[in-house]
Amino acid sequence: MRSLLLVLMGLFVLFQYRLWLGEGSLTHKAALEEQIEQQRQENEELGRRNERLAAEVDGLRDGLQGTEEKARTDLGMVRTGETFYRLVDPDRNTP
Repeated sequence: MRSLLLVLMGLFVLFQYRLWLGEGSLTHKAALEEQIEQQRQENEELGRRNERLAAEVDGLRDGLQGTEEKARTDLGMVRTGETFYRLVDPDRNTP
């Protein structure tokens, strides 16, 4: 009877160890839930970025207005007959 009690106590301690500290434990579960939440936030951020890029692609694909804006801002292009003015702040140190 005493050996049965010792075996049962040993099993109880083993199960408690696995519950609190082992693989699949409560702390492991909490860490996994935190990782899932971080990944969910990252996915939302990347989804918003993808939507912005898709809108930009649609704008460039649909008409010349988006292409013209892109050329003006990124490449510094001007139309024929337009005059390009560059304003320089004298207080700002430029390389």
